[in-house]
Amino acid sequence: MAFINHDFQVHMVFVFGVLGNIVSFLVYLAPLPTFLRIYKKKSTEGFQSIPYAVALFSAMLTLYYGLLKPNGFLLITINSVGIFIESAYILLFMIYAPKDTKIYTSKLLVSLNGVVFGIIIFTTMMFFQGIVRIRIVGWACAIFSVCVFIAPLSIMRLVIRTKSVEYMPFSLSFFLTLCAVMWFFYGILAHDYFVATPNVLGFVFGIVQMILYMIYKNKKTHAILPVTKIELEVQKADAKTNEQNSKPTDQEVVVAVVTDGDDKEGAPCNRLVLEY
Repeated sequence: MAFINHDFQVHMVFVFGVLGNIVSFLVYLAPLPTFLRIYKKKSTEGFQSIPYAVALFSAMLTLYYGLLKPNGFLLITINSVGIFIESAYILLFMIYAPKDTKIYTSKLLVSLNGVVFGIIIFTTMMFFQGIVRIRIVGWACAIFSVCVFIAPLSIMRLVIRTKSVEYMPFSLSFFLTLCAVMWFFYGILAHDYFVATPNVLGFVFGIVQMILYMIYKNKKTHAILPVTKIELEVQKADAKTNEQNSKPTDQEVVVAVVTDGDDKEGAPCNRLVLEY
């Protein structure tokens, strides 16, 4: 009887692991409409790179954990796919992001996915062995898995503030919740609490996101993404050019035009400021 129970448990670990791979793959594909939108508009608008950089780091770390632990094949497969997909997202983001955002994202990738990941690999390989090494990497995976689940908090805050779900697709919230359920049972059945524990939080956040979606899905308002440090400076070269172009040019978005005074050459210096 004990043998049958053990055999059944091993079978269910495999089943939930495969289901976890399938649902996780759908989670990785969920932001695809967002990046199609970025590609079509040739602009990242107000989207941020932080969730994708954190997701890439988490996938890299979990892949390392899967390589260390026994029977970690199902962790290796999905996280290898995740690294490829998240890298593609970040590459597309970098192509169309403003200069300041590109610099920030580059620094984030170097510090998190380069330096921090490198330190974790170096220290665990040099100073720890066997089960101790697995546990240390497992704790690191659990911590950063929690960070991945916490990352959508900024979007949830935006939904509440703007009363719009424009930037929080239901499909992503649904598959995140389903994914958390699959990996929770995989971790429990495999006695891998480094996998199971963070997915409790993932399930809670997924449910909250879906509740927010149901509350605000019929609202007619559109989300106004918070834009920081966006200021367009327009300065005329000389007074003659200013007179020839005295008629204002139509702009797609004009929030405020403020005259700051004359520049050194006597030409009015105008500032176009976008604020939310």
